[in-house]
Amino acid sequence: MEHYKNLDGNSGIEAYEEGTDFIRVQFLDGSIYLYTYDSTGSQNIEHMKQLARSGRGLNSFINRSVRKAYARKER
Repeated sequence: MEHYKNLDGNSGIEAYEEGTDFIRVQFLDGSIYLYTYDSTGSQNIEHMKQLARSGRGLNSFINRSVRKAYARKER
């Protein structure tokens, strides 16, 4: 997983991992959620990848738009 930059300084996200059709997100509490094209929609996943790379806005987007749309909780 790649460390999330957290440029705003108040994110609940620690790290993320990108795949062709998914993003895996690790939160500060250690929980890991898998979001996929099938569970969340391809546009949302691609937007989440952009936010993750930029280090800003991913936690807010998850809370506003895709909170319960994960494929599975992995930890």
